[in-house]
Amino acid sequence: MQLRFTRTNDEIDRLIDELLDKAGGIHHPALAREMIISALKAGQDTDYLADLKLLSNTMKEMRYTTLVFAPYRHTKKVTIFGSARTLPEEEMYQKCMSFSKLLSERGYMIITGGGGGIMQAGNEGAGSDHSFAANIKLPFEQSANPVMVKNPRLITYKYFFNRKVAFVKESDAIAVFPGGFGTLDEAMEVFTLVQTGKTSPKPLVLVDDEEGYWEHWFRFMKERLLLKGFISAEDFSIFTITKSYEEAVQVIDDFYTNYHSIRFVNGELIIRLTKELTTDQIEMLENEFPELRLSGSRIQAIAPRPEEADEPDLLSLPRLGFRFHHQHYGLLIAFIRRLNTF
Repeated sequence: MQLRFTRTNDEIDRLIDELLDKAGGIHHPALAREMIISALKAGQDTDYLADLKLLSNTMKEMRYTTLVFAPYRHTKKVTIFGSARTLPEEEMYQKCMSFSKLLSERGYMIITGGGGGIMQAGNEGAGSDHSFAANIKLPFEQSANPVMVKNPRLITYKYFFNRKVAFVKESDAIAVFPGGFGTLDEAMEVFTLVQTGKTSPKPLVLVDDEEGYWEHWFRFMKERLLLKGFISAEDFSIFTITKSYEEAVQVIDDFYTNYHSIRFVNGELIIRLTKELTTDQIEMLENEFPELRLSGSRIQAIAPRPEEADEPDLLSLPRLGFRFHHQHYGLLIAFIRRLNTF
């Protein structure tokens, strides 16, 4: 029979309801039902074993990711990217250790790829108790570092794309140290996700070495991408370059001075804050960032929308709301930095 996500599957729907009831403890059963329907439809749609294995393994990996990270949902986390080939005696290894140690002292947890080099430095600086490792199965170079090898927060992925989801979805900030193809790939992925609004706004810090690894990259961005119109000037708001690990930590801390989180409800951008802004401060933001708003929209202090009731722990937070122009996510980062100054 042709299965549908609407409740028009007769006996199949009744059997799924019975299965959910029998399993017990199912949160959000409507969504669990949709996942079951998706699995059944996939089984009907293809007889190609490799495709079904990919779908099955993806679901397993993402379920386990959620299980590991769930107890730490309210703890801020910073993902660290960088070369697996950086040696412990090198400047950037020591800088990364100091960076992650300072972050852990300020209450953050660290997420790395779980391998050697910069990844090991990040876990080593923060310590095993304040670390996660999202490892990847490779035929060479990548095995769990000694800091994380027996840690319950070590996850080993088969697929890079699941690993990337964990790096970005579970983090409140990203720090990128110099590295090779993998590091640049991870950094560019985050740039793209922030620029297009496919992840929530978060600080992205490029921690430089004395030779100016990121400064050379930045020059290429300006002279090739910007001048050719491939990116906009506001996209430079997405990241900060610094040689100081202390400044890198401060950039991350400052981003959450007043900003808490965002959510879209029926096309309205809602920015949740930790403290209220005055009418004059909101007016200043309106005047300084007119491009952020769609025509006819105002930036206003608002009450929680009814749709936000599914996040009861956030209902007490002050809010700003307006109709957002979706071509300006880079400018939204600058807007958040500005409201943090009040």
